Amino acid sequence: MAGPASVPYLVSGTNEYASSNLGRGTATVALRLARKLLREGYMDVRVCTPRGRVLQADEFDQLEPTEESDMAKGQQRSNRETKKPKKDKTKVIAAAPTRKEAAWQPDFGPAKKK
Repeated sequence: MAGPASVPYLVSGTNEYASSNLGRGTATVALRLARKLLREGYMDVRVCTPRGRVLQADEFDQLEPTEESDMAKGQQRSNRETKKPKKDKTKVIAAAPTRKEAAWQPDFGPAKKK
């Protein structure tokens, strides 16, 4: 048999008959359970986080995950400024002939002298 499972979030609440202490693995599930206990009439509903912080019912919104934590790491926006786009450069192909008109060139006479 395996050892005890780790449940980082502890949800507790008290009703008129008894108190309940229930462990949950994620913040989303713990928050869902805490709200369910409140709907069922439990009093003094609390959620204890893995770091030991105890949240009351009016602080549950701090436990809700943000949009960035749901995104993959590559999709998250950084706080760095975005770079300016580089200026497009025209590519020059060395083998291609130039399109400039032929300008006057000096004549140096015959190419070969004997």
